[in-house]
Amino acid sequence: MKINEINIRDPFILTHNNTYYMYGSRVGLPEGNLFHGRQNGIDVYISHDLENWVKGNTVFAENESFWGKYQFWAPEVHVYKNKFYMFATFKSDDRCRGTHILSCDIPDGEFKPISENPQTPSDWECLDGTFYVDKSGNPHLVFCHEWAQVGDGEICEVQLSDDLTHAVTEPRILWKASAYKDVISTLPDQKALVTDGPFFHRCKNGSLACIWSTYSAKGYAELVSVSDNGDIDGSWKLIDTPISNCDGGHGMIFTSLEGETLFVMHKPNVPTTERPVIFPVKEIENKLILDE
Repeated sequence: MKINEINIRDPFILTHNNTYYMYGSRVGLPEGNLFHGRQNGIDVYISHDLENWVKGNTVFAENESFWGKYQFWAPEVHVYKNKFYMFATFKSDDRCRGTHILSCDIPDGEFKPISENPQTPSDWECLDGTFYVDKSGNPHLVFCHEWAQVGDGEICEVQLSDDLTHAVTEPRILWKASAYKDVISTLPDQKALVTDGPFFHRCKNGSLACIWSTYSAKGYAELVSVSDNGDIDGSWKLIDTPISNCDGGHGMIFTSLEGETLFVMHKPNVPTTERPVIFPVKEIENKLILDE
């Protein structure tokens, strides 16, 4: 299939062994859209040229031994210590939404949870976990504390144990959705300021950027925050101008097999019609510019 025939949200592309592996949130299911459907599995799509894809295995699915039962969202796969780790969001009727880490020896195999409980706080509604290793080699989980619980959505981080099974620090807020001056509430009668999809990128000049999504009057938007010391423990400043403000988002940055820096996100942000789209990304100092 062509990339514009793939119906997923939150695309994440891993480049490994001259192959692209793309993961994402299922949409367009008979049971309903993203928020009302079950989304109880995670698939992988495989390509060698970013245009022609084949659907691979279901790499994780609902099962009796796992607490998460639906809304399997935003899977990311990172290589850490020669193993593949999936960071994904899960929900059940009796537990808060959270990010749980799974692992596998190959990128398109059956991933298994590395712990009994998610790595996000048990009493927080959390989603969209991503991975970052700081300059001292310490692993971190960065995630969204959901607007549904706090009103003004937050981007937070915890340091993880060396085996990634649990947090070893208390959560720290990096910034809130209201840091963006043009953010709007997604609900007319309550404070619903969204933070979605953080992803870290080391710029060519050494600065550390984090892309993330929220809503403006023009729709779903992709923004960039930058650390003042080049690492996660710095103070974070938002660049006011979105890198994309055309109703697409929840993106990430990867390097092509030819060495080109590319950006993938889903667009449009309309339930059941989302498609992954890829753009070249240029860097000017710590600013990222999409060639849309």
